[in-house]
Amino acid sequence: MTTTLSVRNLTQTFGETTALDDISLALSTPGIHGLLGRNGSGKTTLMSIMAGLRKPTAGTVSLDGAPVYENYAATTRICIIRESGDTTSERTEAITDAFALARDMRPFWDDAYAARLLEMFALTPEMKVCTLSRGERARLACILGLASRAPLTLFDEAYLGMDAPARYAFYDALLADFLAHPRLILVSSHHIEEVARLFEEVMIIDSGRLVLHETAEALRGRGVSLTGPAVAVDALAVRARLLSEKSLGPTKSVALYDAPPDLIDDARQAGIEIGTLPIQDLFVHLTARPGKEIQ
Repeated sequence: MTTTLSVRNLTQTFGETTALDDISLALSTPGIHGLLGRNGSGKTTLMSIMAGLRKPTAGTVSLDGAPVYENYAATTRICIIRESGDTTSERTEAITDAFALARDMRPFWDDAYAARLLEMFALTPEMKVCTLSRGERARLACILGLASRAPLTLFDEAYLGMDAPARYAFYDALLADFLAHPRLILVSSHHIEEVARLFEEVMIIDSGRLVLHETAEALRGRGVSLTGPAVAVDALAVRARLLSEKSLGPTKSVALYDAPPDLIDDARQAGIEIGTLPIQDLFVHLTARPGKEIQ
């Protein structure tokens, strides 16, 4: 069964501050999708509304056509895991109590899988949540998100407290479990370069506005780098949006966005080195502040 998340004309204000500004998007393709944005862009607010935790100022969020806010039938099919690591209501509870709560709240919860993840992340059921380090709490939070197997699972920077080996173990577990149990998974992250390889679709929000939503494959194809003799590179660069440029003696390298196919053909014929820009580089340039572009 395909799960469809629909966001229509979503606006969220806090006093005179507009956190989200008329956002509309739809996700129906099972996959691990990326929600990217700088600090303060509105990612956490958007995810909270998607999960039914906050009533929007205007607009709607629905799951398979049903509104998520104040709708128990919808919210039991959604799991959000946040950076704060708010895994239980009582900090004195043991991990086993956190699992019991998740079992009651999540109809798709998998006890056996949760136990395997505990072992993989070097945690034990008897450990008290209040004694866990930040990294351990992040590992527990991600276990709860994975084992929930919710049709819509949202990870909002949940793994920031993890060290690199733990983060990569999480990415591997996320991909493996998605392949075994396809569903809608939305991930926001500052570690874009690490996790972008998993993305099926990418959404970028900036200052509360949705500035891009497309497949990761299409996005990767929209950014190219050209490296070669400065005169030849400059002649080509004027035909596309210039994101950045670097020079070293007679050699020049430029990053371009939406370069037309004939430009790429001409660069290839001129013997200029052509590269593809990673999603992280495109994100940095597309959300750069006026006058503060990264060169």
